[in-house]
Amino acid sequence: MTNRRKKKRLVPEAEQALDKFKMEIASELGIVSDTGSSWEADLDKYKHEIASELGIDSYIKEKGWQQVPSALCGSVGGRIGGPIGGKMVRKMIEMAEKQMSEKNS
Repeated sequence: MTNRRKKKRLVPEAEQALDKFKMEIASELGIVSDTGSSWEADLDKYKHEIASELGIDSYIKEKGWQQVPSALCGSVGGRIGGPIGGKMVRKMIEMAEKQMSEKNS
């Protein structure tokens, strides 16, 4: 996962906090473990599990990730990022609602 594109952040100082938040959510979903292994290694393992479920693991082992068509990579990435991003959004909405209700009290 070291070859991923970096999106330009509106607030670059928030990147570390966003990564931490993302890993908390991934941990809650059981995608990364608290065993002390790096989260990159856990996500890479999960990426290969999803590729196996999609039936493209042998293709990846033969040719490498660089040769995988973008549509297939997108399906792997979507299966990883979808649950994490969705739960992050739900948590952020909960936090905002709580903050708004405290403000109005």
